[in-house]
Amino acid sequence: MDIFFKLIDSPFGKITITANDTALLAVWFESHHIPSLHKATLNPEHPILRLCEQQLTEYFAGQRQQFSLPIAFQGTAFQHQVWQALTTIPYGETWHYQQLADAIDNPKACRAVGSANGKNSLSIVVPCHRVITKSGDLGGYAGGCNIKQKLLDLERRFK
Repeated sequence: MDIFFKLIDSPFGKITITANDTALLAVWFESHHIPSLHKATLNPEHPILRLCEQQLTEYFAGQRQQFSLPIAFQGTAFQHQVWQALTTIPYGETWHYQQLADAIDNPKACRAVGSANGKNSLSIVVPCHRVITKSGDLGGYAGGCNIKQKLLDLERRFK
C-alpha cells in the first residue's frame, strides 16, 4: 500500500503527517525520531493529509477539541487498546498512567501503558500528551516535554 506525506507548519515547528489511501498513519514533530520516509511519496494535496492539516490548524487556533479523521493504529493489540483509551481523555484534562491502565481494565499494567503511550505515532490526534505522572510531573513525551507542556497549556487556555 502506498504511503504519502506532507510537511506542515505549526506553532511548535514543522510537523510531518503520513497517510495511506484510507487513513492517517502518523503525526510527527521535528523533535520526534521520524521513521524513514524513503518509501513515502510527498503529496501535499492528498485528501486525508489536507483534512488532517485543516483540523490541526483548527486545534492550534482553539477551534477544535476532537479530531474527526480516519486513523490506522500500527502496533500490537495491547497498544491499540491503550491508544483507543487515549482518545477518551477529555480535551484540556490530564490523566495519570494508573488511570489509563484502569481505563483498559488492566490496573497492574502502568509501565506497559507508559511504554505504549510513548509509541503512539498519532501525536495530538490521539492525545498521548494528556497523560502525566501520578505526582503531576509531565513524564515523557516523544516530541519533547517542552512541546507536551505547550500542548497542555494550549488546551487549558481554550477549554
